[in-house]
Amino acid sequence: MGTIPLYWGEAGGFDQLLAGEGATHWARGELEADYRLLPLDTLEDGSLAGVDYLLLAQPRPLSPSENVALDAWVRQGGKLLLFVDPLLAGESRFALGDRRRPQGAALLSPILGHWGLELQFDDTQDAGFTLASAGSAEIPVNLSGSLALIGDEPLCVLSDNAIVADCTIGAGRAVIVADADLLDLHEPHPAAATALHRLVEHAFGGTGDRAGNR
Repeated sequence: MGTIPLYWGEAGGFDQLLAGEGATHWARGELEADYRLLPLDTLEDGSLAGVDYLLLAQPRPLSPSENVALDAWVRQGGKLLLFVDPLLAGESRFALGDRRRPQGAALLSPILGHWGLELQFDDTQDAGFTLASAGSAEIPVNLSGSLALIGDEPLCVLSDNAIVADCTIGAGRAVIVADADLLDLHEPHPAAATALHRLVEHAFGGTGDRAGNR
């Protein structure tokens, strides 16, 4: 789920989706090598039933009930990989203001704050891809955000560059990346596919139990 069109591709309308005329996103094929994908429009109660793993790619602002449902799902053992970018730099065929364009700035403060995180942005940084290390992953980032711990009892551990947070929330886990340009559709960085696989494996845990899961 997200405004970056990982599943459906970048299409001008439903007729193009049905005709397969949209620009297919490279990440869908990478993910489908190991997972059965299920697109979601909402995170309301019931939509996450039977879902083991959840990838949110620059999602729209969540409703209060969706925040509650997402938090409950993670605490009950769900595993989440969340890309949340304060200033998305990737290209789109759709103009600024078009609802089909990926969300330019992530607006997820309620759920991040509930998990003891704050998304920050340094507006003095230069545009252009760089590689940010986080564990075994070298993540292509462009005008990235950073994550800060807030609250007295942190649930998360930050990477040295504060771009990735690894959070233990109840019985579940959330890995949060403060940049989404790794998922650029039109001009992906050469290291994007490898970085996506590393982050997915880190968030969802190994490769042995993935076939047939969502």
